[in-house]
Amino acid sequence: MKKILVVLTNTNKFPNKNEATGLWLAEATEFVSEVQRAGFKMDYVSPKGGYVPIDPRSLKTIYADDEAFKIYSSTDFRQRALAQSLSPSQVDPKDYVAIYYTGGHGVVFDFPDNAKLKGIAEQIYQAGGYVTSVCHGVCGLLNLKSQTGEALIAGRKITGFTQQEEILSGKNRLVPFGTEKESKKRGADFVKKRPFASFAVQDGQLITGQNPMSGRAVAQLLVKSLS
Repeated sequence: MKKILVVLTNTNKFPNKNEATGLWLAEATEFVSEVQRAGFKMDYVSPKGGYVPIDPRSLKTIYADDEAFKIYSSTDFRQRALAQSLSPSQVDPKDYVAIYYTGGHGVVFDFPDNAKLKGIAEQIYQAGGYVTSVCHGVCGLLNLKSQTGEALIAGRKITGFTQQEEILSGKNRLVPFGTEKESKKRGADFVKKRPFASFAVQDGQLITGQNPMSGRAVAQLLVKSLS
């Protein structure tokens, strides 16, 4: 069985403020627990490889979900995802049926312009695989291109962290752009529901989730598609 590639951030603080950020933990663990239950295996990659920081605020929610906490507590996840994530040069796109971009504010700074990750995602998509994301992870889709050279998300129904959610999070002045605005600039049909409620949408090989509560919803749509 081919695997799913989970993309994580290496950014541990906001560049313009002495404040921690990183992976929003549940966006990885809830997705992983769902697809793992369906029998899929995961690899973990980050823009630089190696250490993946956790947004300390996200630790407050991880204990409420037993399955997600079990993933976080496992030696496999802590070693392969958090301590020794793969670098893009170690990844062969042909090994994967899907790529999943996790979120957390850190990804805004190291996902969009990483050429190697971009190439991996485009190859997975062109081979018939799925490109998926949750929350800020949608910024990993912003610069992907179709085989005709157009923005991959142009004219496609997607979602991600909304401008309203960014304001409510109190971080809108710390990020260089809003994912909703940038998605629309590239021609995406950006859809959304109420703030901080689970919501995911599928448009063909693209599956996206709105916010930190949407990782399981993305996983469920992906598992259904792969089945």
